[in-house]
Amino acid sequence: MQKATPEDKEYLTPAEAIDFFVLSRRKFGVWIRKENSPSLVAQYGKRKLINRQAFAEYLNEHPELRRRDSWE
Repeated sequence: MQKATPEDKEYLTPAEAIDFFVLSRRKFGVWIRKENSPSLVAQYGKRKLINRQAFAEYLNEHPELRRRDSWE
């Protein structure tokens, strides 16, 4: 059985979200500490998980989280 890829998952870990969406680790770290929206970030015990589909829509409106080299 193969491990699920980020494209197949509904929720991503912060590390998976950073890699999948090509985000700035620093900016994402600041964002996730401030973000309280249950539609974007779900709490599972002490872990924070990112709703992949809702976050993709959020990034369309807030591209500043992406790494500078990915804008080109």
